[in-house]
Amino acid sequence: MKNIKKLIKYTGVFIIIALIVALFFPTWTPHIKGNNSIRALEQVEINGSDHEIMIRGKDKDNPVIIFVHGGPGYSEIPYASKYQNLLENNFTVVNYDQRASGKSYHFFEDYSNLSSDLLVDDLLALTDYISDRLGKEKVILIGHSYGTYIATQAASKAPEKFTAYVGIGQMSDIVGSEIDGLNYVIQQAEKAGNTDDVQYLQELTEQIKNGELLTPRNYVAKYGGSSRLIDNPDGNIINTMLFSREYNLLDVIRYNYGLSYSQKALLDEVMKNPLPTKVKKLELPCYFVMGKYDYQTSSNTAKKYFDMIEADKKEFIAFEQSAHYPQFEEKEKFYEWMYDTFVK
Repeated sequence: MKNIKKLIKYTGVFIIIALIVALFFPTWTPHIKGNNSIRALEQVEINGSDHEIMIRGKDKDNPVIIFVHGGPGYSEIPYASKYQNLLENNFTVVNYDQRASGKSYHFFEDYSNLSSDLLVDDLLALTDYISDRLGKEKVILIGHSYGTYIATQAASKAPEKFTAYVGIGQMSDIVGSEIDGLNYVIQQAEKAGNTDDVQYLQELTEQIKNGELLTPRNYVAKYGGSSRLIDNPDGNIINTMLFSREYNLLDVIRYNYGLSYSQKALLDEVMKNPLPTKVKKLELPCYFVMGKYDYQTSSNTAKKYFDMIEADKKEFIAFEQSAHYPQFEEKEKFYEWMYDTFVK
């Protein structure tokens, strides 16, 4: 009996120690070979709030990309380096966790003023910081998914800071996009003979048409409207974080708190004020990169927005094999396009 009690005691102590280590385990981003390479993972004060930034590149003199993650609240730092290794050869890539997201969520900070306008101001301040740090007059701005909602507004507000704007999974008319997604998943469910799914989704139609609800993302993912050539990067994000060098257990907890808060604070604004009502003109080159099978941010509605928007130069690029993550699903093609467009 005494041996059992000792075993329980030691097991408990071991678990507590393991949790403490997991919570506070040092984080880093892997080394990159090259005499002029750069790799950094650090907290930087931007616009009055500490932001987590990750900078990676083989030569810091290369063109700079600032990548604006989606969500709201979906940090991409935990898996970004897995997919951007090709880009790092010819670009310096900056990822950051937006205010109240991921490692940029701070438990005792007041986020009651969180809005897309504030996130746009953060992005512009970050751009100034990165431009000064890396000695660049302009940088390439890339937004993904909800990140396009922020990045498009930033590009409109301060075009002089950017070489070009690239929207991946570009947001547009939200209700139209969600109806496209709903029709797609119902059609796919019917083809698969999943009558329960069809019935459930049909019951949501009125709410989605009225802008009260998004098409359930688990169903969009189930029927190939999120990703097709890779596992959905955000679908198993917690496990990804637990095995990420850039995140520890405390960061995972912060991520979940930040995600919940950001979704509540920001999604309603997106529904009520879609991008076509906010940005109608861009005074810089503009590129929409869309996966053909993207039904999280419908390629069809993105094309309608593309046709409407005025820009110095604009191009719509369709990735025929991808859904919502063409930059990851067809990363070789994306890298080649980026190289041909901004380096060659």
